[in-house]
Amino acid sequence: MAVEGGMKCVKFLVFFFNFIFWVCGVALIAIGALALLSLGRAPVAAPGWAPGAVVVLGVLIFLTAFFGCCGAWRESYCMVTTFAVLLSLIFLVEVAAAIAGYVFKNKVPGLVEEGLWEAMRGYEQDPVLAATMDTIQKEFSCCGVHNFTEWAGVGRFGDNDTVPASCCRHPAPGCNRHPTPRACFTEGCLPSLEAWVRDRVVVVAAVALGVAFVEILGVVFSCCLMRGIRSGYEVM
Repeated sequence: MAVEGGMKCVKFLVFFFNFIFWVCGVALIAIGALALLSLGRAPVAAPGWAPGAVVVLGVLIFLTAFFGCCGAWRESYCMVTTFAVLLSLIFLVEVAAAIAGYVFKNKVPGLVEEGLWEAMRGYEQDPVLAATMDTIQKEFSCCGVHNFTEWAGVGRFGDNDTVPASCCRHPAPGCNRHPTPRACFTEGCLPSLEAWVRDRVVVVAAVALGVAFVEILGVVFSCCLMRGIRSGYEVM
């Protein structure tokens, strides 16, 4: 009876764990889809492939949790085994992504700077890039990549001695003409945006560690349940 009671507890732990995992998968799919719709082609601090990767990860987690829930509820050795294998693969992918992130972390500042320059160069031709750059300059109280004088080399801004209105400290008609430190932000956006990215990377790393720990528990519980099902114990 002690063994049966223990296996019953493991079964419901696996089921509960996978329900939470399933909810996380649905949330990731929703977040990724919203990001794809809202970000569009914006290149700054949000690589185009990132939202798609979030959606794919959400779908994979959703399917993995489905096998885990159904396998635990129906006491299916095959489905629980499939769940354990898929969860192990997800864990390995996360470890590989963490290693890749550590290896390429020094390239992040360069990518952020490149994205800012691309947004500035395409400001007059692409409304999406213009909106992205305006949002960044308003939120971070900055102007240009390194400083506000860089707008002088961008199309009509150099010809008219102006900067985008989003550079103004206090938006008003004509505030962006003949920009001065008193009227416009002078600091570039690169330092603030790099700091913003670094903060998010720390948060993502912490969350990834937490998820990895939960995944390890899921694999352990699944292996215990597989052993119990294979041995023919009555877990109900």
